[in-house]
Amino acid sequence: IGQLKSLDILDLSQNQLIGEIPSSLSEIDRLSTLDLSNNNLSGMIPRGTQLQSFNTSSYEGNPTLCGPPLLKKCPRDKVEGAPNVYSYEDDIQQDGNDMWFYVSIALGFIVGFWGVCGTLLLNNSWRYAYFRFLNKIKDWLYVTTTINMARLWRSLQS
Repeated sequence: IGQLKSLDILDLSQNQLIGEIPSSLSEIDRLSTLDLSNNNLSGMIPRGTQLQSFNTSSYEGNPTLCGPPLLKKCPRDKVEGAPNVYSYEDDIQQDGNDMWFYVSIALGFIVGFWGVCGTLLLNNSWRYAYFRFLNKIKDWLYVTTTINMARLWRSLQS
């Protein structure tokens, strides 16, 4: 049925159709009117370009049909805003994943901290070079800030 690309109106109401709506129905681009009411269709309405835009009356009389545009949610759809239901095994698995996450953060911090600080504590030439570099940066920031403030002050006064 999805190969009928130029189909404009499809009325299959009251035909005692049974089963799910074929997903190929969502491939019909030019379909402007659809009526599948009063059949025995079941399952989820296929998600497509147009099938959710039809009025709910197009799907009435199909008690086991679900999904948008109908208000009836499908059992496998996740309800938005509803809390997730976890089992005890999920909690144990999540706790195990959290533990390894925090262990890796702690190890990364320890290695990084002692990699830098240990080197500065044990190697005098690196320590002197590091603090000389910090002093040069501090002096450069001070001089740059002072010059820019003086320029700003002069431009505001003139």
